[in-house]
Amino acid sequence: MRILFDSHSLFWFLDGRPRLSPGARRAAGEKDAVLVASAVSAWEFANKVRIGKWPEVRRFAEDFVALVTAERFELLSITPEHAGLAGLMLGPHRDPFDRMLAAQSQIEGMPLVTADPVFKAFGTQVIW
Repeated sequence: MRILFDSHSLFWFLDGRPRLSPGARRAAGEKDAVLVASAVSAWEFANKVRIGKWPEVRRFAEDFVALVTAERFELLSITPEHAGLAGLMLGPHRDPFDRMLAAQSQIEGMPLVTADPVFKAFGTQVIW
């Protein structure tokens, strides 16, 4: 099963932080699990470092591809279909990173590893 990580969950996983839930760790550890990191997370890491909101992700922002592929993550690009759905999704949540991850999760048929309850409002299948 392919599972997509939101940016915070990806950071916690890559940095070895204990913040991932037991359910998320279990899903990621399944023998048939294919872990997926989105270009959205590279964009969010870099943006948050630039504006000073998340300095802890600097090394992930600077070497995203090498760090995620070293952990055997597949990379997911942003497609026009993802962008269209993200822009059209109903709901008050306006964060472009979250909207894009929700759209990717839905279009690609992958559950999203996230602690953020906002994704349920988009109808996104969540693992936590």
